[in-house]
Amino acid sequence: MTVSSHPRQKPRQLSPAHDWWRQASVYQIYPRSFHDSNGDGLGDLPGITAKVPYLRKLGIDAVWLSPFYPSALADGGYDVDDYRNVDPRLGTLADFDEMTAALHEAGIKLIVDIVPNHSSDRHEWFREALASPAGSPARDRYIFRDGLGPDGSEPPSDWQSIFGGSAWERITEPDGTPGQWYLHLFAKEQPDFNWDNQEVREDFLTTLRFWADRGVDGFRVDVAHGLTKHLPETLPAEIEMPGMASEHGQHLFWDRDEVHDIYAQWRQVFNEYDPPRMAVAEAWVHPSRRARYASPEGLGQAFNFDLLTADFDAADFRSSITRNLAEADATGASSTWVFSNHDVVRHPTRYGLSAAPVPEAAAETETGTPMAGGAHDGKAWLLAGAPEHELDRDLGLARAKAATLLMLALPGSAYLYQGEELGLHEVTDIPDGQRQDPAFFRNPGVDIGRDGCRVPLPWDADHTAFGFSETGAHLPQPQWFSKVAAELQERNPRSTLNLYRKALWLRQILQGPEELQWIEEDDPQVLHFARPQGWHSVTNFGDKPVPLPAGLVLLSSGVLPQDGTLRPATTVWMTR
Repeated sequence: MTVSSHPRQKPRQLSPAHDWWRQASVYQIYPRSFHDSNGDGLGDLPGITAKVPYLRKLGIDAVWLSPFYPSALADGGYDVDDYRNVDPRLGTLADFDEMTAALHEAGIKLIVDIVPNHSSDRHEWFREALASPAGSPARDRYIFRDGLGPDGSEPPSDWQSIFGGSAWERITEPDGTPGQWYLHLFAKEQPDFNWDNQEVREDFLTTLRFWADRGVDGFRVDVAHGLTKHLPETLPAEIEMPGMASEHGQHLFWDRDEVHDIYAQWRQVFNEYDPPRMAVAEAWVHPSRRARYASPEGLGQAFNFDLLTADFDAADFRSSITRNLAEADATGASSTWVFSNHDVVRHPTRYGLSAAPVPEAAAETETGTPMAGGAHDGKAWLLAGAPEHELDRDLGLARAKAATLLMLALPGSAYLYQGEELGLHEVTDIPDGQRQDPAFFRNPGVDIGRDGCRVPLPWDADHTAFGFSETGAHLPQPQWFSKVAAELQERNPRSTLNLYRKALWLRQILQGPEELQWIEEDDPQVLHFARPQGWHSVTNFGDKPVPLPAGLVLLSSGVLPQDGTLRPATTVWMTR
């Protein structure tokens, strides 16, 4: 074997209190599906507070809280009515403060979702726009256009929204006549803000300070690449525009260079605090353009979704890791790693599905990543009516645990999604009448939607709604949840939950400088790298056992046989 080093620039000189996010383990909570404290079938903030001991025992460094703001739930809470309040179904501002204090007391930071590309159509500004005439200051906060045709009955362009259908919706004017059209790149209940409007910019600075003043440690920026737009008087047809992930920033509304002026202002706000607040961009952009979002003068971090979209393959993983570590070097930021979140099919299911050609209906960008906004995973279409026998659950889970253990050994931040520590698969058999995701309703027969990864968690096998609530769950839970409930896994030393706990606590102990050395093995399906302090990660991506390198095994994602081999779909951590 040979050793090759990955060069690392020296990171910015920050105190430990300032740079906690660089190698943090961050646990995403989708609040409506985490834990229900009052029996209404919807998870809430007091439910999160009640589970802080569970989170502390898990060994995470931070919680990323998906939207908890007042919302009609047209898009799972990403249609925000009021950016500086709590949905009354989820609690109050006092409940938020209590949750924040409980997390901080347990040594856990708090990152909240901020949704700046669009509001909901129930936001007070949008209601004011509907009640105001064309050309008014109220309408200028959003993007309104006259329609085409002699009576304005045709939309201003043929652009399609991420969720399907036209990206334009016509309004009724205050006098009752058909009127202008507004742009919504997502659901029609999510009108896009006009970020050329100074009032919009100032209001979001106020929102950032509002939550930072309440103790929030950072922000996850939704659709960070979609704020600024260049809309000429005559709008081009969709076919005339460059791809969503253009290398050159020439798209009319995705990843324009001007968006970084906004984040430079945000950084000034973040730096008003001690320690400075952190931020991470959800930016589905060409890899060559991702670094600007993660620059120290901007948000500081940006999600890379390369491992999320990669096959379970040693070469794919190595090239992705190498590329993203180099990308982090270019900015002095830290890398981010993620396999599952609220927008994609859970990775045990992705890894366990039979391979099949992607149909033309499953649209992707030219880089092979999901569509802008991160709304869909590239394999999500497989779940639409896929027979259960096509899913090898055991293989999928074994691969998921191996991939996660590898990921947790990497330098950078690891983002985990609620329930993955229980080894949850995607819930595939939700009846159509009980689905909630607008993507499903706007694309019937094409897009199964994202409800399958948002089903409420199983806490206790023997209780109503598996311990999620005293009454029921807002999405149906499958019966197999009884076998993976948290309280059962607590008692099983070989459970997925206990694997995550061991890995996360070991990660805190073993983390050192953000450096990595590749160790070249004879078998190309073995991925082996070393971290400082003599810590090694070895993964067998192949379908045959391979010799286990000599050393002391600290942790394994699967059972290690007595013959000194490493089984397929298994990762070990070891010292040598």
